[in-house]
Amino acid sequence: MSKEASNIDRSTLLGGLLGWFDDRFPLIETWDTHMGKYYAPKNFNFWYYFGVFSIVVLVIQIVTGIFLTMNYKPDGNLAFASVEYIMRDVSFGWLIRYMHSTGASFFFIVVYLHMFRALLYGSYKKPRELVWLVGMGIYLCLMAEAFFGYLLPWGQMSYWGAQVIISLFGAVPVIGDDLTLWIRGDYVVSDATLNRFFALHVIAIPLVLVGLVFLHIVALHAVGSNNPDGVEIKKLKDVDGKPLDGIPFHPYYTVKDFMGVIVFLMFFSVVMFYMPEMGGYFLEAPNFVPADPLVTPAHIAPVWYFTPYYAILRAVPDKLMGVIAMGAAVMIFCLLPWLDRSPVKSIRYKGPLFKIALSIFVVSFIGLGILGVLPPSPALTLLAQILAVIYFAFFLLMPVYTSLDSYKEVPERVTMPAH
Repeated sequence: MSKEASNIDRSTLLGGLLGWFDDRFPLIETWDTHMGKYYAPKNFNFWYYFGVFSIVVLVIQIVTGIFLTMNYKPDGNLAFASVEYIMRDVSFGWLIRYMHSTGASFFFIVVYLHMFRALLYGSYKKPRELVWLVGMGIYLCLMAEAFFGYLLPWGQMSYWGAQVIISLFGAVPVIGDDLTLWIRGDYVVSDATLNRFFALHVIAIPLVLVGLVFLHIVALHAVGSNNPDGVEIKKLKDVDGKPLDGIPFHPYYTVKDFMGVIVFLMFFSVVMFYMPEMGGYFLEAPNFVPADPLVTPAHIAPVWYFTPYYAILRAVPDKLMGVIAMGAAVMIFCLLPWLDRSPVKSIRYKGPLFKIALSIFVVSFIGLGILGVLPPSPALTLLAQILAVIYFAFFLLMPVYTSLDSYKEVPERVTMPAH
């Protein structure tokens, strides 16, 4: 048989199998809807990489988590030793553990930058309110997943960090004590707490998280992606019904994202191989000591990605009000689609008031994150209170300054920067 005939037979066989499968499952239709014939704005820039990076890190966390559970023991007497066993005796166990711990911090890095891009370009505004709300659901699940997983190494900071955070629920009126008992499964953080946190971290939260990611992508592709200009590309189409300012996601953005992912994994690998502890911010020194209920660490602080909210908690003298303020600091992001009254989406066309407000907000968020790591003092508490007021003022005053702010006329078509 000639080479040409062999290639024809192979292509016919593959085409037949694909056709058989597509008759029973909408494979081609799904591909066209979300990749091949999904038209994305042609002016995406650097900020649009972080959504893809977050999916990459999610896959890393799921895969490495599966391998870690093969040797981890969710037992109060064995958990810490099992982590040491993974690090010292399991083939490439140290690599899997460091990929998972580094991935946790990188997950929050890319998600925070992804959220910042939404603030820059108004990706939460109509018609993408539901996309934003589902994204906030992903963020909340990610925080829960990180918290439940933080206890599992059963080190000193894991144990006492969980003890402090769970005790906050005791501030809830009437049901506080019963609620903390129900969360812990015991009167103190113990083996029962470790087991239920393990179940939530490994099974329950990941299932919800993957489902929300799926809904996030479906909702996004239903209304179309935003872009740096905030122009809706679906408004102007050619005779074939294709957006004039859009290009197929595949192959144009799949190739671009592939190159971005390679560069991202290079940075990820540098951190993972050369500085996995990141000076104690990714993996704290006390967490290399087994949990001891009788010895309290000198300074208890959460991992860096929780510290802005922890600083707000400590800034409020009353325990209950502190818990409310911390919860409000997270949930207030959900109101952004209705707080922003500007007639334009992108910061490119918004006036100076929004730009100044966003800059001050970023400074306050970073400042709160730094203060949340440091031991409390009267001066630092006062500074945290000032930054917390600025943090909430960004949201609560948004209807005012976005209504008063000037804005530029948004172009009819997307603009492309010079290369």
